[in-house]
Amino acid sequence: MRVTLLGTGTSQGVPVIGCSCEVCRSVDYRDKRLRVSVHMQVGGKSIIIDSGPDFRQQVLRERIRTLDAIVFTHEHKDHTAGLDDIRAYNFSQHKDMPLYGEERVLEQLKREFAYIFSGIQYPGIPRVELHPITEEPFEVEGVPFIPIRVKHYKLPVLGFRVGDFTYITDANHISEEEKEKVRGSKVVVLNALRREPHISHFSLQEAVDLLEDLQPEKAYLTHISHLLGQHREVELTLPDFIRLGYDGLQFEV
Repeated sequence: MRVTLLGTGTSQGVPVIGCSCEVCRSVDYRDKRLRVSVHMQVGGKSIIIDSGPDFRQQVLRERIRTLDAIVFTHEHKDHTAGLDDIRAYNFSQHKDMPLYGEERVLEQLKREFAYIFSGIQYPGIPRVELHPITEEPFEVEGVPFIPIRVKHYKLPVLGFRVGDFTYITDANHISEEEKEKVRGSKVVVLNALRREPHISHFSLQEAVDLLEDLQPEKAYLTHISHLLGQHREVELTLPDFIRLGYDGLQFEV
């Protein structure tokens, strides 16, 4: 499996509009963070988790010419707003785009992109097919997914394990039972918003503590805000098996 981190930033991205902190002024390409998303090439399939506002820019940058499905972690706008741009794949692949998400997530997509689901099928609108998922294992185009229930403050969110790879974003709590689904993963991608505690995201130390408990071979941090600090400085403080993710980072699992 080849994994590409399409975006590693928060809902505001980095740099943040109007901010002049040292991170937002950084010339290090690793400090330029689009909204969080990940691409997986596995079992001959091309699958993306979450289509945020930067979806078009991300798939163009990584030259993702085919896309077999999109899987959603939850319904927040920074994870769904780029959905309209799947039209290009509809045209080139001559098929509807499979979308996988919990019922409430799919219902939110129906509200926010009502023109896709209206009775009037305007020429050129995105074409999709909806696949409701639960906390039970499921398959995406033949690729097995194991959902991992986490909490984003009070909002239930799904992380996913695919083979030896686990991806969790927008979380600040995971139960012991759900941790067991992650254990044994060779690579874990986990959110770490900033150094200070936050109401709905893991802080840097909380993420490190969780990863030291889970003990994957390698871990990358994502959903990083400008408040965490500059990439090159934060990296020096991390355990050897944990690295900061950055946009465009690729690795094999």
